[in-house]
Amino acid sequence: MTKGNIDVALLILRLWFGLEMAFGHGLGKMMKIINGDFQFLDPLGLGPSLSLVLAGSAEFIGGILIAIGFFTRLATIPYIITMLVAAFLVHYAGGDPWGRVANPLNYAVAATAILIAGPGRYSLDHKLFVDKIR
Repeated sequence: MTKGNIDVALLILRLWFGLEMAFGHGLGKMMKIINGDFQFLDPLGLGPSLSLVLAGSAEFIGGILIAIGFFTRLATIPYIITMLVAAFLVHYAGGDPWGRVANPLNYAVAATAILIAGPGRYSLDHKLFVDKIR
């Protein structure tokens, strides 16, 4: 596999998992915040409002940052933490079936791969930071 193929694969991975998280999960949470509805689970004991803001931000803002490849590695950290909390403290601890536990773990694994590999050539990080060094 050539470096160019890896960059394309990272782009596809970032776009799918970032946009799916942002618009499939995070947007609903952000809309709750905008509408003043702060009812939410509190798996870490931080309070429902703060839990909602943290999860919504990690999913929506983090998902968009990952998708466009801007501060990508940094954006994956709260995203991964949110997915691990959802998998283990919400779904597993709640006795949900494996499919409900595995879904956030899939997002966490994808984000971990992006954290390790970086965003690739087709990202704003590369355009703004790597290209400027050369």
